[in-house]
Amino acid sequence: MLVYGKNVVNEILNSNKKIYKVFLDNNFKDEEIINKLNKLNLKKFHIDKNKLDKMCNNSANQGIALDIEEYEYLDIKSIENDNNSNYVVMLDSIEDPHNFGAIIRTCECAGVNYIVIPKNRSVSVNSTVYKTSAGAINNVKIVEVVNLNNTIKKLKDLGYWIYGADMSGKDFRSIDFSGKTCLVIGSEGHGLKHIVHESCDEIVSLPMKGKINSLNASVAAGILIYEIMKYK
Repeated sequence: MLVYGKNVVNEILNSNKKIYKVFLDNNFKDEEIINKLNKLNLKKFHIDKNKLDKMCNNSANQGIALDIEEYEYLDIKSIENDNNSNYVVMLDSIEDPHNFGAIIRTCECAGVNYIVIPKNRSVSVNSTVYKTSAGAINNVKIVEVVNLNNTIKKLKDLGYWIYGADMSGKDFRSIDFSGKTCLVIGSEGHGLKHIVHESCDEIVSLPMKGKINSLNASVAAGILIYEIMKYK
């Protein structure tokens, strides 16, 4: 997997991720990063800026990219065996990698213990997710599951109360989020799947006073994630 940008690179260099190759444009001058690369004895390839830009799909890369091992997801047993976990965010088929990366960043800042995503019909961890998360992805635990509804049942058995985010719910400001909490955020275009909606213990919503009746998924998630953080 190719990841790029100084924030992402610094996080990777401070982690245990396996790094296969380092690509630098010919004018890269960040001595701090270069010193880290040298200490790790990583092989560096100096290439033309235009070539690096093309490798990074013309995304902002700040002159550096790393070829690293694929992201390794956890499974549900990680949550089942974690007696200290009390805050989980579940993403019901988020499709935009920018939204996914932004939610990961918020979860890391708010101290969310785990992020749960479905294996199919959902964006996976890719270069854009790494970039948008600004490196936060290296400090969060992402669980990949086959079936969200079955996972909700397991979380309930573990004592979690499941809150789904939807326009039809109660004002989130009236909810007491004490106890073990799982917040479920729906997809950008369709919201929560019907079966997931029905499986939630409570549906919560954000009050809307403007003419637009919905928020971007990552923005809505950010508001709710930080509201719940007050109880943790």
